[in-house]
Amino acid sequence: MLEMITGGFKKAQDLLQGKATIQEKHIEDAIREIRLSLLEADVEFHVVRSFIDRVKDKAIGEIVQTRVSHAGKKLKATPEQHFIKICYDELASLMGPVDTSLHFGSRPVSAIMMVGLQGSGKTTTTAKLARYLQKSGKKPMMVAADIYRPAAIEQLKVLGRRLDLPVFFAPGKTPPQICKDALEAAQFKGCNVVLFDTAGRTIVDDVLMHELEDIKAVTAPENIILVVDAMIGQESVNVAREFDRRLDISGFILTKLDGDARGGAALSIKEVAGKPIKFLGMGESLDRLEEFRPEGLASRILGMGDIVGLVKDFEEVVDEKKAEEDAEKLLRGDFTYNDFLKQLKVMKKMGSLTDLIAKLPLGQFGIPQGMQVDDRELMRVEAVINSMTVFEREHPDCLNESRVARISRGCGQPRNKVAELMGRFNTMRGLMRNLGSGKKKALGKLGLDPSLAGALDEQIPRAPKKNLVDLKKKKNMRKALKKAKRRNR
Repeated sequence: MLEMITGGFKKAQDLLQGKATIQEKHIEDAIREIRLSLLEADVEFHVVRSFIDRVKDKAIGEIVQTRVSHAGKKLKATPEQHFIKICYDELASLMGPVDTSLHFGSRPVSAIMMVGLQGSGKTTTTAKLARYLQKSGKKPMMVAADIYRPAAIEQLKVLGRRLDLPVFFAPGKTPPQICKDALEAAQFKGCNVVLFDTAGRTIVDDVLMHELEDIKAVTAPENIILVVDAMIGQESVNVAREFDRRLDISGFILTKLDGDARGGAALSIKEVAGKPIKFLGMGESLDRLEEFRPEGLASRILGMGDIVGLVKDFEEVVDEKKAEEDAEKLLRGDFTYNDFLKQLKVMKKMGSLTDLIAKLPLGQFGIPQGMQVDDRELMRVEAVINSMTVFEREHPDCLNESRVARISRGCGQPRNKVAELMGRFNTMRGLMRNLGSGKKKALGKLGLDPSLAGALDEQIPRAPKKNLVDLKKKKNMRKALKKAKRRNR
């Protein structure tokens, strides 16, 4: 996602790195790289020009305070970091201010009209927004007002069953009449919000717009949301202008930002149309609708990650009490393959690996440009663990060569892949066990203050030795049984 834009800012940062003083020539070179990357990413030309002018005006002639005080400490800031801060502020300003609110009137049933071109992901986004409202305490109903696209009604019905939400459809009626009837039906079903999944076209035409204007006239929706495919780039600006001129839209939802989107739509659409981006659609899961945060997207473009967004994703799928128990087990060294499998499932719920890593503040240690993280690796790891017996998952130390060979055959993976997974698991478990026991060496490896060892010793409970003794007894019993079987032969 947004690799093209991020690449330009990285090149600009590299050009300024290590320079004690930055001259106008250095800034010109850095800005040239940024301009090229924005244009290649299909950002609207006038938006690029105004953004570059603002960055240049703020950067040239600026006196940089290289030593600043923060919380009683003296910190050193480089001119390069100051330039990146200017870029960050301007990017956030370009896409902001944020407004993710949806308006609900005084009527018993509020209406949200979903509009957009065909293929933008409108039907799936309608279901995602319904799920978002459902989690917020609303009682939504989806309306199948697209009577032209084959299987559009059936698709919405399937999504409704997955979310356990009602879907209204009326074969033989016109879309405006369907939407009007849906408002009345919603009251009988006890719903307080309806979402109209309207028809789209491959281009903006008068037939489509007249139909949408008729729906707006008979239903008076409180919100009109334009669903925009982020992959169409600069063309999204023309689409947004026309829909806003004819319908006076409330805001946008950008979809497919987790794909090969160049990012032009995200940076252009708010500046040109003057309406806010409300949500981002990330992935196919119906829970993957994020409230738009310009600061988070600006931070990701500059390679600084988005910790706030990552924490929100984590809170969505993780039980706080369970997370504390798992952390305690990990620090005791009691972490098993079953616990590991649960963590993998949590990661899969949070989205793709590429998206998760992009939200980490890895900086120059992040994913190299052009490299794709293979999400199927999680499936391979899951297959390896599922090929283990219940006893093996709970007792990782019992795995030997013969067991590894059987697991390898069961999951269809080479033996060296199984061995690699075991090696990484045991290294992590051993390191966390040492950390839990308060060993200074382990704390040093993690880059932590060794003086924390005593405090950790007091807070982290010890693993009972009885478990280890019982495990040894079981191993000895198995050996004795094997010897007895051989003698009986």
